[in-house]
Amino acid sequence: MANAKVIQAKQEAVDVVTSKLRESATTVVADYRGLNVAQVTELRKQLREAGVEFQVLKNTLVRRATAAAELTELDEVLTGPTAIAFSVEDAIAPAKILNDFAKKNDALKVKGGVVEGRVVGADQIKALAELPSREGLLSMLLSVLQAPVRNFALAVKAVAEKEEGAASA
Repeated sequence: MANAKVIQAKQEAVDVVTSKLRESATTVVADYRGLNVAQVTELRKQLREAGVEFQVLKNTLVRRATAAAELTELDEVLTGPTAIAFSVEDAIAPAKILNDFAKKNDALKVKGGVVEGRVVGADQIKALAELPSREGLLSMLLSVLQAPVRNFALAVKAVAEKEEGAASA
């Protein structure tokens, strides 16, 4: 009986990881070997504040989940101690936080991940991390959208000032 319970618990864990892999906008796999407890705590805090879930998982469990989620290309990076960051909301946050943390702490190595359902390598995760945040991108978009209106308003103002100058002369 105990065996059946253990197998069922493991299957439930695989199902949970499978659903996280499918639902996440971005999943980042990292090697945390060499980080001390204080560093891991700080990393977890930064990720939690950004709404990113960070877990240390067994590679065999994750391999079963990748098979169920049809992301078996990710199995290549599932070696050694593996920590995985799942983000449903913000596609850039886990990549940015882990990449920035890795720059300050050589022990953390980004191995790869899944972005929008596609398996990507560490280089692509680092490229994603270099993108501006969601708020930054929205700010850029707003600036681009406002430019024509602002330019039109300045043109109308210039014409009005020119006509006032001509009328008073």
